[in-house]
Amino acid sequence: MGITGTFLLLAAEAQAVQSELAEGAAEGGFGLNLDILETNIINLAILIGILFYFGRKVLSNILSDRKSNIETAIQDAEKRLREAQVALSQAQEQLTQAQTEAQRIRKAAEESAQATKEALLAKAVQDVERLQQSAAADLNTERERALTELRQRVAALALAKVESQLRSGIADNVQQAIIDRSIAQVGGR
Repeated sequence: MGITGTFLLLAAEAQAVQSELAEGAAEGGFGLNLDILETNIINLAILIGILFYFGRKVLSNILSDRKSNIETAIQDAEKRLREAQVALSQAQEQLTQAQTEAQRIRKAAEESAQATKEALLAKAVQDVERLQQSAAADLNTERERALTELRQRVAALALAKVESQLRSGIADNVQQAIIDRSIAQVGGR
């Protein structure tokens, strides 16, 4: 007799008890029937014993399966927790390394920018000095050219004046003064 048979027997007994209760209620109330054979107390005791004997094994199997499933689930959860903690620590290490690398790159970029800035400033200073020297050389060249041109004009004007004076003749007193001055210069040396 399997579990299904046991449940059918239990259902039949429960129906019999229910019909007895209905008869007792119809007779005028609820009463207590102490006749052991009529109330099926023996059948109920046997049924409860069978249920307890077979049901205990089924129930204990179900509970042990449930317990092992729960233990497995807890162990799996603990394993996933440990793996997650390891992954978290690795991610934190990678983050720290990435931050360190970012700081190193930023510092290198700042140093490179500073070096480039200084090189550009030095080149700009050199370019300014070269332009100043070029401008000074151009100015000196222009000044020398202007002075040379001015000297040539002065000499040309002086020669033109001397020629005009020579053509018109030198006055006697001027000639005498020039001669005296020339003699004094020769004699004074």
